[in-house]
Amino acid sequence: MASRPKHAEPRPQPRLYLVTPAIEDAAAFAGPLEAALGAGDVAALLLRLAPGDERSLINRIKELAPVIQRRDVALLLDGHADLVARGGAEGAHLTGTDAFTEALAVLQPANRIAGCGGLDTRHDAMLAAEQGADYVMFGEPDAHGDRPAFDLIAERVAWWAEVFEAPCVAFAGGLQDVAPLVAAGADFIALGDWVWRDPAANVAAAMRDLRLPESAT
Repeated sequence: MASRPKHAEPRPQPRLYLVTPAIEDAAAFAGPLEAALGAGDVAALLLRLAPGDERSLINRIKELAPVIQRRDVALLLDGHADLVARGGAEGAHLTGTDAFTEALAVLQPANRIAGCGGLDTRHDAMLAAEQGADYVMFGEPDAHGDRPAFDLIAERVAWWAEVFEAPCVAFAGGLQDVAPLVAAGADFIALGDWVWRDPAANVAAAMRDLRLPESAT
């Protein structure tokens, strides 16, 4: 998830970033995961884990890692920066600047991906970038499932795309959000719980809406 020059011509094609449900049974999820990854151009997958002891969490990561990584998709953990190396993941996604700052001591020395979401203000996003975030995410649901208003998400994405080189991941609450977030300037479009209702069909539909606006091609 490398940075890209601002205002590059032509603009690089946006890619998908999948977000899993909280996984407890890795074996049962392998089939839907294969279907989703085979249906489109997925750059990264954020693996969310249901609560469990450390060994069971690592086992879940290791069971799904080959499914993800053999397609050259970056495997990121939702939190759990301390399990990245032991599970064989490429990095972690942290929510909030405090969690992100704390995780850097584990992730950065090993050149692991460190992404940051839960950024309520522009200042928070800029702070994450200054500390070396590999990407920032806008629009993801909070712990209660609430998201900012879509217009605010699109505005924040457009501001980021105009000013910063670090990639921006925009969270699509449904298929209807994909094309507008691409138009706003997102580098990656995150697809959450809704995509897993029919993984292959929903990823394929999102791929069709990843097309850049004509003015950007």
